Amino acid sequence: MPVKIVGPPEGVLGSRVDSTLLRKRARAMLGCLGHSRSELSIALVDDEEIRSLNQAWRNKNRPTDVLSFSMIEGDDLGGRGGLMGDVVISVETAAMQARERHRGLDEEVARLVIHGLLHIVGFDHEDDQEARAMRREQRRLWSSACL
Repeated sequence: MPVKIVGPPEGVLGSRVDSTLLRKRARAMLGCLGHSRSELSIALVDDEEIRSLNQAWRNKNRPTDVLSFSMIEGDDLGGRGGLMGDVVISVETAAMQARERHRGLDEEVARLVIHGLLHIVGFDHEDDQEARAMRREQRRLWSSACL
């Protein structure tokens, strides 16, 4: 189950992410979700890059912490192979949130991967019931022996 990690870009302050630990955690998350043979791509980007993606895909012209792009939903699934999708994380926003939440950057990034991965497998938080279910699953993944 390959987990491909790209980034973060050079010069992003506070962007020192342990990619070995992140890859290990992402593989464990995939296993906990029953996707141990699936592939996942994680892109660590800056605020400008995620702002651009947020504008293009969600029509929101501001940075965000995480975006996900599912390859297991929709009509054109034929050429995806084992790829579940892409999780894109702004390390600038993650670093700011980590400081605010008194966490390390590696923990914050892992929690954002969980959030993005849950979107890929169909969780959402558009209404209160969905949000509760997603938070419950986020807590399960974080507190499980998987990580």
